[in-house]
Amino acid sequence: MTSYFRTATLLAGMTALFLVIGYLIGGQGGMVMALLFAVGTNLFAYWNADKMVLRMYGAREVDGTTAPQFHGLVRQLSQRAGLPMPKVYIIENDQPNAFATGRNPENAAVAATTGLLRRLDNEEIAGVMAHELAHVRNRDTLIMTVTATIAGAISMLANFAFFFGGNNGNRNNPLGMIGTVLMVFLAPLAAMLVQMAISRTREYEADKIGAEICGRPLWLANALVKIQEGASRIDNVQAENNPATAHLFIINPLHSRSVDGLFRTHPATEERVRRLRLMAGPAVAGSAGFAPSAGQSPWGKGMGGGGPSAGGPWGQ
Repeated sequence: MTSYFRTATLLAGMTALFLVIGYLIGGQGGMVMALLFAVGTNLFAYWNADKMVLRMYGAREVDGTTAPQFHGLVRQLSQRAGLPMPKVYIIENDQPNAFATGRNPENAAVAATTGLLRRLDNEEIAGVMAHELAHVRNRDTLIMTVTATIAGAISMLANFAFFFGGNNGNRNNPLGMIGTVLMVFLAPLAAMLVQMAISRTREYEADKIGAEICGRPLWLANALVKIQEGASRIDNVQAENNPATAHLFIINPLHSRSVDGLFRTHPATEERVRRLRLMAGPAVAGSAGFAPSAGQSPWGKGMGGGGPSAGGPWGQ
């Protein structure tokens, strides 16, 4: 509950910042207009953000015929999580990574890169997809869409304030021209920091719930190590061209990210792995119904210990 309270508090702070900028531009009327603008942009994002991001990355939908093992894995994990079956996508990208999107569990999608399907073994892929399904179950996909939309709208309003809010004739703006110029830079920065703080909070929670869904915290821990290593040396051109989507991925796909923890869209991978390893105690690792038999994964026939071969049943 603490993480949800923190998320709600951060969202409230971001919304308040948005309304303050609207007030500085046009007083109470400006605040109302800012609120209406926020509602309009979020409604658009609510209905269209998932389609936009999937199109942005050239994701192709797969099914039980085109990618039987990957699709079957997601289906079994969804059943374990008590979720409707999401749409499943594969992205042609050598960087190992994955994300979830969609406005609710009934309209969700999960996507994995070909790099992830090639470089991770079956158990690690299960850990990753369980993490993404945890985002769906927690409705993080909607939360992050809303925060990204508000953050973008704050940047737009701050620039708008520069042209109209700093006018000496605007009695509603107590900041003056210098204050308005500062706001143009500080408001988007504050919104970005809040967005990143929400993202980090939701990642920790998705790691925890994802580990519970797949029943093996170490599967996800090992996957995070491999994905971090791959993301640090393999370019994701689409993500570099669209950095506002970086928070969607299980590991930050950008090479230009700051080393300062304050500016991370994700928690430190080392800390995430440490927490998952702490979860992998006897009570978790020995849960009934999760232990694979020798040479076979619990996710069904043909999902044994080795990773998928290129051009194999993953639909690549």
